[in-house]
Amino acid sequence: MKTKFLYLCMIGSLFCGDAQSQMKPSKANKSSTKFYTLQDFKSVEKYDTHVHINTYDTAFINLAKADNFKLLTVNVNPSTYPSVDNQENVSLELIKSFPEQVAYATTFTVKDWGTDLWLPQTLAYLKNSFSKGAIGVKIWKNIGMELRDKDGKFVMVNDARLDPVFDFIEKNNVTLIGHLGEPKNAWLPVDQMTVSGDKSYFSKNPKYHMYLHPEYPSYQDQIDARDKMLEKHPTIRFVGVHLGSLEWDVDELAKRLDKFPNMAVDMAERICHLQYQTINNRQKVYDFMVKYQDRLIYATDNSVGKSSNPIEYKKRIHERRMSDWRYFVSDDEMNVTDFQEKIQGLKLPKEVIDKIYRTNAEKWFPGI
Repeated sequence: MKTKFLYLCMIGSLFCGDAQSQMKPSKANKSSTKFYTLQDFKSVEKYDTHVHINTYDTAFINLAKADNFKLLTVNVNPSTYPSVDNQENVSLELIKSFPEQVAYATTFTVKDWGTDLWLPQTLAYLKNSFSKGAIGVKIWKNIGMELRDKDGKFVMVNDARLDPVFDFIEKNNVTLIGHLGEPKNAWLPVDQMTVSGDKSYFSKNPKYHMYLHPEYPSYQDQIDARDKMLEKHPTIRFVGVHLGSLEWDVDELAKRLDKFPNMAVDMAERICHLQYQTINNRQKVYDFMVKYQDRLIYATDNSVGKSSNPIEYKKRIHERRMSDWRYFVSDDEMNVTDFQEKIQGLKLPKEVIDKIYRTNAEKWFPGI
């Protein structure tokens, strides 16, 4: 009897010991499982939901494979890009060749705007794109910054004539992707801009440097028009690219995410603005990333065209991806290219990283 009692105690102790070790892991075990490291980069499955592949380029795809990224190539309608039809043809070729690696988002043009032709042509084009597998529709900053009515008045994104298009996108369970307005830096003199990327871009693209065009709609006009559009379409699934053009202040972005539950944002070409805010208040940026972890999507805005040099862009793209990863997963002190000050990485928990890099893309872009 005594032997049996001792045996049961030993067994009980074993099981209790296992339970306690699972409930209270050592600091070493907890640390190793809660965070990713720099070395985990290639082993973690990731998405980049904002690239522009404007030519059939296998080097770009192979780099994504090597870095463990799947891609959403986004068609768009600036005059400097190939035609919308050409972009779609390239996207469909890529999907056929790399069905596990690439998805695509379509767009629409403003050709024949202001006539009876525009709406039926646009809806027919989108319907055809959806039938071919498009999982998103990009609306670009030409709405609000270029397109004008016959009387010279700018057409803003909350214009009632766009409502049937948004209704059609929502009806088809497709994500609306919005690049509306520009970073707030666009309304500042170059020497007052916060990051070097903006200084360079707007110096080279003066037509989008709104400081030079006070007759155009203001920054606040762009944000207000976007917000009014979302108020009219509260159930449309919307991803605001470039941190929703609210890159300059996580508090301002948080207000919109609170107000519009069907809105998420990608971070394409705006991670530097998060980093800039980290200089003076790392904790605020960290808290924002954790609180809104279900609404933030990793993206880069990387592009490739016929004249792109694979050797040059592969190095540049990989280095930027690694810098972004380091900022998010480590607490290293680091330098970035967009300003001189050193910053400390955020060291976000694994579950936040997984959402930013993978599961949010799957949630906000069904079919990706």
